[in-house]
Amino acid sequence: MKKDITIPEVENVFLAAVQEWSDDFMEKVWYVYLINDSDFDLDSVMVVSKAFGTLDGEMKKTSLLRHAFTQVAPVSVVKVEMVEKSVLELNNEFMVTYFIGNTLYDKKFTFVKNSINESNVEEVPILFVDGVIVR
Repeated sequence: MKKDITIPEVENVFLAAVQEWSDDFMEKVWYVYLINDSDFDLDSVMVVSKAFGTLDGEMKKTSLLRHAFTQVAPVSVVKVEMVEKSVLELNNEFMVTYFIGNTLYDKKFTFVKNSINESNVEEVPILFVDGVIVR
């Protein structure tokens, strides 16, 4: 029975953490974007995020945050959330689920601890700014 189940592979959809100036905090902060670099609309998009890991020998984890987007157009980006600097030292995990037509896709993207920093940046497609990409 398991052999009859086909799990579609996520292609050309990924996340990027981009550093931007925030007038609220009066400093640069990291924002996570969902990038749709495919030729298809992503429908009923759900992004669930959490951070977890060990700090000072103690296991830490954050609450789950849920974000819903009705549709993400082809070759476009959507700002998902700000990553608070105290959780950059933890693994930041994003579970992305969406439909293309009648097919459900989902993938877990993880920014491993301390990977969101200026030394790991590269140019983000579509945004054309520097950021940390996870595929």
